[in-house]
Amino acid sequence: MTTNTKETAGPYLDLNDGHQIPQLGFGVFQVEPDETAEAVTRALDVGYRLIDTAAMYGNEAGVGEAINKSELDRGDVFVTTKLANDAHGHDEALRAFDHSLEELGFDYVDLYLIHWPIPKNDLYVDTWRALCELKESGRARSIGVSNFLVEHLETIIDATGEVPAVNQIEVHPQYQEQELRRYLREHEIVPEAYSPLGQGGALKDEKITEIAKAHDRTPAQVVLRWHIQLGNVVIPKSVTPSRIEENFRIFDFELSDSEMEAIKELDAGQRIGPDPKTFG
Repeated sequence: MTTNTKETAGPYLDLNDGHQIPQLGFGVFQVEPDETAEAVTRALDVGYRLIDTAAMYGNEAGVGEAINKSELDRGDVFVTTKLANDAHGHDEALRAFDHSLEELGFDYVDLYLIHWPIPKNDLYVDTWRALCELKESGRARSIGVSNFLVEHLETIIDATGEVPAVNQIEVHPQYQEQELRRYLREHEIVPEAYSPLGQGGALKDEKITEIAKAHDRTPAQVVLRWHIQLGNVVIPKSVTPSRIEENFRIFDFELSDSEMEAIKELDAGQRIGPDPKTFG
């Protein structure tokens, strides 16, 4: 049975707009629509209070179903969704947001993100203006971006004066985005890591397996703990009940400074996903 205690979710991070976000969340990227409600229900039962979906995933309805059928109040679950790439532009973004709310069955979302900048279309500034209006209306409590590089961030901030609350980016031990994360810290933008385990690649690294043995933990738990200590929001994905629970049990141990440094040295600049400069 789900509980309403904030402690269940683990630590929260402050956003630059006065809201807070759970630091550990549950992602549903590549979760089949007919499996989403069950997976999210399991995650809520374990204690996750951040659920991350997107219009492009095709499973917003399953996320909404699980939350609406749970015993949790809507305000106890932080829900993120993202704008599809074919809905850039001011009016298109507003229509797409309405559709996402309909799919979720909510009257607001906690965080709405532009999924990719798609710079070749040169519409992400107009799109960001639409998100600013959604924030002003309260239908999106916080707004942010995903896969934005410094040049994209500076463009929307200069154009609107509105600083994103979150930038969701690919981060894992082999691809750490240290310069971008430094910029985010300087501008009080929370980094949120997707593909946090490097799609499993980081779990095979010898240094990480050694650290895991020293703490009697799994490599996945070590990598997720590394993200937490870096200050990232992190959103692992799984449909396996034991893995969903395992990924959540990372708040009762701590990596030493030397272990954090050992993982930092694994950065090889190896991006798994597309390049935001050219994608789309």
